[in-house]
This record gives sequence, C-alpha cells and structure tokens, in this order.
Amino acid sequence: MNITKTHVKPLFKNSGYISGLFFLLTLLFSTPSFGQTADDANNFAQCKACHTIGGGKLVGPDLKGITERRDEAWLIKFIQNSQALVASGDETAVKVFNENYKIPMPSHKLSDDQVKGILKYIAAGGKLPTGAEPAKTTAKKSEVSTTQQISEAERFITEKRESSHKLAIFAIISGILVVIILIDLIFTHILKAKWIHYILLLSSLWIIGEWSWDVSTDFGRQQNYQPDQPIWFSHKVHAGQNQIDCEYCHFTAETSMHAGIPPASVCMNCHSQVKEGKRTGKKEIDKIYAALKNNKPIEWVKVDNLPDFVYFNHEQHVKVGKLECTECHGDVEQMDQIAQVNTLSMGWCLDCHRTHKVQFTENNFYGAYKKLHEDLKAGKIDQVNVKMIGGEDCAKCHY
Repeated sequence: MNITKTHVKPLFKNSGYISGLFFLLTLLFSTPSFGQTADDANNFAQCKACHTIGGGKLVGPDLKGITERRDEAWLIKFIQNSQALVASGDETAVKVFNENYKIPMPSHKLSDDQVKGILKYIAAGGKLPTGAEPAKTTAKKSEVSTTQQISEAERFITEKRESSHKLAIFAIISGILVVIILIDLIFTHILKAKWIHYILLLSSLWIIGEWSWDVSTDFGRQQNYQPDQPIWFSHKVHAGQNQIDCEYCHFTAETSMHAGIPPASVCMNCHSQVKEGKRTGKKEIDKIYAALKNNKPIEWVKVDNLPDFVYFNHEQHVKVGKLECTECHGDVEQMDQIAQVNTLSMGWCLDCHRTHKVQFTENNFYGAYKKLHEDLKAGKIDQVNVKMIGGEDCAKCHY
C-alpha cells in the first residue's frame, strides 16, 4: 500500500501541468480555423460557376475532400493558373485536365493567402466556423464606391447619346428655319423688322455649327456605341458575379492582334450544365444550342472599333504592356450591355503613351533598349514610358 501511495501522489501533483499543456495544444490547433473571414466565402463565389462542395460534378469536379487528396502547395499553383501548370507538363495537372474533357479552368488573380482561405472554406464544407470574422468594412466601402462610379459612367453614356440625338434634331429644325428666314427676307417680307431675321439666322447658324463640330470631331469614332447582340449576354453576370476571367473567353488577347470572340464551344464548357438563366430563363441559352445544332456561328457585333488606317495589337498591350482590360474597355464587370466607353481617338492613345509607365526592368521584350537600361541603372531616369520607346512615332500605328 505504501508503494502505491508514493507513486500516486506525484502523479496527482503533475496532473495540473498535464491539463495546462493539453489546453495550450488545443488552442494551438484550433485557432487557425477561426482565422477565416467572410472574404473566403466571397472569393469562393468565382468557383461556384463550375464546382460544388459535396453536390456532385458540375462543369468541374466536386471539391469535397480536395484538401485531403491534393497537396496544398500544388492546389495553390493550380487554382492561380491551372493552364500554366498543364503547359509545364505537371503529371497531376495534365491528368485532371484530361479527366475533365480538357476544359481549361480560368486563371485567378488570388494571393497564396486568399487561396488558402478558399481551401479552408472547402474543407469546412462551404461553411464559415462559428466566430469567423466578418468581411472587412473597407472592402464594402470600395465596392459601393465602384458601383456608384459605374452607375455614373452608364448614365454618362445614356446622356451623351441623348444629347447628340437632340442636337441633331435641333440642327435639322435650324436648317429648315434658315430656309424660311431667307425666303421671307428676300421674297415674302412677312416680318417687317429685319433685326428679327438676323437674330434667328445667327442663332440657327450657331446651332448648325455646333452640330457640325460634334459630328466632325466624332468622325471615325464610336464612343457610346452600344449595339444589340444576337444573344442577350451580360458581362455583369459572367465577369462580375461569376468572376470569369476575361481571357477565358477572349483567349487570344495575349497571343494575337485581336482579343478574339469566343466560339459557341467555349460557351458550352459551362452551358452544357448551366441550361437556364435567372433573368432570361432558357430562351437565350437555347440560342447557343441552336447555333451548334445548325453548325452556324453566333454573329456577335463588335463594339470597340478603330478606323481601318489604325494598327492596334492586343498582344503588344496585354502581354507586353501589362495593361488591364478595363483601361480601354471600361469596367465591363458592371455592364449588362457592353458599350464603347472611351473615344479611342489618337489624342486619347497618345495621352496614355506619354504617361503610362512601362514594366521595363523585368520584361525580356525590352532587352534591346540598352541605353535606357543603362540610364535606369545610372539613376538618370527613374522610369520609362511608352513615348520613350517610340510611342509617338507615326509608323507605329499608321503604315
């Protein structure tokens, strides 16, 4: 009995330390799950168009248990740019690509931490844990601000189009009025006070001159052009709500002069599963099926147009110049019906060339500009803009 007591007492005394250690370990391994915020759910929104968590295969595979089947480092790379991983010959990436009918997953501009947050959200079954932090209020403020700016831009397009239309009507009326004034002044003499003729004549000529200036300055330009399309397609739904990358549909933007209009087969990557829209029902999506069935291309109407004497290369601006699509096309993520938001005039292009900073130092395309590289190293210049590499040369765009 004495032996038992001597062994039990020390064990009982150390139990407090053991309990404390167990409590610390519990805290250590449980706190990461509470590092999640509502931003993780928001970031996952762009995955919902093609994936489910436990709901079965959609366009892409069911993501339930994906964190157990794949290494986190590999998942981060694949989610950020799956096609780059496929192109590198990664066996797992190629296998996943082939298993899913070679449907390319769009690249996502997400940081490593953002992807990790998405993976935690998937591992939790698409639910945020109790006590998860709410989304930051600053993000909401910026979102509201962006929406207000876009609304103002859309209002501006409508108002500009309406004002041009009204000005044209006034010009026609003024032209008719000029003819009437001249007839009365020379032949009929109904109005005895000639000063009335002169005031009306000058006012009418001023309106006609204003309209002529408006038309002549817009000659060859199509700002605010917003044509109807053969299928009601909303960039706000696809690029905004579903966050589909621009280059998923316009896949030649980095490799060609033209950004390219997607064939119906690209639409079917998603619409083989998504067969009904919340706003248009089956009517518009059925037009895609009809185009494939009849073997006829969808005749989309080009929105942003340049005169025939102007050369513009998307590859040069997107891949080399690292320009965002919104810089020329506006925030299409907030547009249901696309319109040309900028003038695309020579002055507009030159203003960009004179101010836009070129990503010069880590871009092999500019390796031949040795003097500019030397001046940068010597501190003679702190940046290189498009003007400095020939952005104002006539032959760059006209030849």
